[in-house]
Amino acid sequence: MITRITGTLNRVLDDEIRLQLGALEYQVLVPEFVRRQLQGKANQPVTLHTSDYLDGNPMQGRVVPRLIGFLSEAELEFFELFCTVDKVGVRKALKALIRPIREIADAIQRQDSKWLTSLPGVGAATAEQIVATLRRKVTKFALIRELADGAAASESMDGNVLEDAYQALLSVGHSPADARDRLDKALAGGKPLKSVDEILLAIYNKGV
Repeated sequence: MITRITGTLNRVLDDEIRLQLGALEYQVLVPEFVRRQLQGKANQPVTLHTSDYLDGNPMQGRVVPRLIGFLSEAELEFFELFCTVDKVGVRKALKALIRPIREIADAIQRQDSKWLTSLPGVGAATAEQIVATLRRKVTKFALIRELADGAAASESMDGNVLEDAYQALLSVGHSPADARDRLDKALAGGKPLKSVDEILLAIYNKGV
């Protein structure tokens, strides 16, 4: 399995990019939000975090290995989580991810099914299923910050700790938006926070 690939960006197409590695050119499928970040970077070196899957129907005798690429491990991790939703396969997930993962995770966390139906291929029933399956698993991604080059960087802590801290803030009366804002500000300090207690102390000691 190929987990990371670095090469020269030859072309950016509708739903894929082509990377040159020596004498070989690789086809890498990318969702729309990644494709937009790579536009204008032709002939530049690019590193993608990748996953692969077999595309096709074995019963019909044709199965093609495909690479899927993202600019950060957090984006790839969110994609793989998104694919765990019932009836959301790899192709549907690739088509749906037209917005940055922070925005999608935020909509899932606040249970905004209507917003999720704005994603291609996501109907009302699928949106409800996405919320039901993922709403307690996406706090880490809703708090992702953007790097200067547009790639997402995951906060360096356990996603379960962030989720527990978020739920703790909700339990004492903070709104979802206020809880996320307070977590954002606490994490922005750059100090390693390894437990819920440390996060809450950072929030309330600073008055954020």
